Amino acid sequence: MYKSRNTQKSMQRIILLNYIIIGIIFFSFQERKKTILFYGDSITAGYGLDPQYAFPELVKKDLTNKGFSIEVINAGLSGETSAGGASRIDWVLRQPVDIFILELGGNDGLRGLPLDQTRKNLQSIINRVRKHNPNVKIVIAGMMVPPNLGEDYSKKFKNIFPELATKNNTELIPFILDGVAGDPKLNLNDGIHPNVEGHKIVAKTVLAKITKLL
Repeated sequence: MYKSRNTQKSMQRIILLNYIIIGIIFFSFQERKKTILFYGDSITAGYGLDPQYAFPELVKKDLTNKGFSIEVINAGLSGETSAGGASRIDWVLRQPVDIFILELGGNDGLRGLPLDQTRKNLQSIINRVRKHNPNVKIVIAGMMVPPNLGEDYSKKFKNIFPELATKNNTELIPFILDGVAGDPKLNLNDGIHPNVEGHKIVAKTVLAKITKLL
């Protein structure tokens, strides 16, 4: 009887220990939230709108509703150039980042800044992001500018983004404002920045690219 009780208690301990081990393994393999960092200018910042209507927040809501465990950081800054982005990138990368969406360069183009300078700054950002986390997944969001600075400049500017994506083996959104640019119904009165409805379309464009990365 004594041995039987001891055996029973031993079995109970083993079963309890197994449950504890299973629990530890389960929680150990629970992924931390994936962090998506949107790094851009006024488009990313949601210029003229409440931040909740900017496309990064819309992306977060959509992915959360689909069951993804994510954290979204909107590091958009209105008026930011590629040089400005390069100067503050180290500060932004103080937290872990799994997916990095680079949406910069538009203001360079609107100001007619040298193309080589824009390319160099964007490459610098990519290099530092990868140095911080070699496994980060980078998405380059392309931009286009009006031909008022000449067709040659506009064409070369547009080509910067796919060329960088190919060189660095990153994902590419050819034109972040695809389906939005030039439509008065989807932009603020300035004709440049998306309104609430425009940001919904931008969010769909971004989601189509990054959902598979999660």
